[in-house]
Amino acid sequence: MRNENLTLSDTLRDSFGRPIEYLRLSVTDRCDLRCSYCMPKGFSDYEEPEDWLTPAETLRVVRVFTELGVKRVRLTGGEPLTRRTLTGLAQTLGTLPGLQDLSLSTNATRLAQHAQSLFAAGIRRINVSLDSLRPERFREITGGGKIDKVFAGLMTAKATGFAPIKINMVAMRGVNDDEFSDMVDFCIEHGFTLRFIETMPVGDTGDQVMRDHFLNLAEVRSQLEKRFDLIPSLMPGGGPARYFKVRGTDLHFGFITPLSQHFCDTCNRVRLSVDGTLYLCLGQEDKVELRPMLRAGATDHELRETIIAAIAHKPERHEFNSGGTQVVRFMNMTGG
Repeated sequence: MRNENLTLSDTLRDSFGRPIEYLRLSVTDRCDLRCSYCMPKGFSDYEEPEDWLTPAETLRVVRVFTELGVKRVRLTGGEPLTRRTLTGLAQTLGTLPGLQDLSLSTNATRLAQHAQSLFAAGIRRINVSLDSLRPERFREITGGGKIDKVFAGLMTAKATGFAPIKINMVAMRGVNDDEFSDMVDFCIEHGFTLRFIETMPVGDTGDQVMRDHFLNLAEVRSQLEKRFDLIPSLMPGGGPARYFKVRGTDLHFGFITPLSQHFCDTCNRVRLSVDGTLYLCLGQEDKVELRPMLRAGATDHELRETIIAAIAHKPERHEFNSGGTQVVRFMNMTGG
């Protein structure tokens, strides 16, 4: 049952009692790849740079969030490494009192060039999207991506000292469902953590991929259990993965199951897009636009009250499985 009397003293706890401690911060909606489930080929409907939050505006909003109890911030996109000001922004965000964890999601195509500066800026944890180890298949999934750049980025990040480095693999029937064991071997060899993710109907392209290639991760687990001895495990972090460990190795791998076994009852996050739109749920259209407030001279108190009121209306769960309103925005517009 909702509690509509959320006050500043309650900090960021939504009306269903869930503490909101995790902000996924998009720094761009642009990307140098075109993954089939994220952004359609030929997409060009990007936000104009003048509509992006400036680094100063971004810092201000994130500072308000940390004052309200947010402890984790993940930099996302699009591809965040296409934003030239990313390193400086990360360095500034890292100085905010109360922020305990600053991390990055990336496709790693540019990571080799930026790994050392990102590490120096205070980022320690990296998630890398990698759906195939085969160059031709990777090129097809990503709309022309070169897997050698990803491998170079991963190895540079490993040598630089990032830990953990997590590989995110979207499991797609008929696309990469013959590579799960290979990806486990790859992560064991290099000391990476692995997460399998179910496809989600976000935007037309995501909806099409889900309808054509959805794979319940229970099937992936069953496939892996034929070869590996899996032990239930835990990993620190703010994400929704259910983790296992491969007996006899240091490998942890997780399953992120937004459709087959949703985790909405423990959702602790919201998303801020590059244009300052606060999305309360990945699977709903609930949102609050903060940029107009910032540019109209809103005070920090007004920002806090607006954010608190928004969190009070965070929905109980997504509607991916219920035939509700389709999410029409693409994943790159939301922020990962």
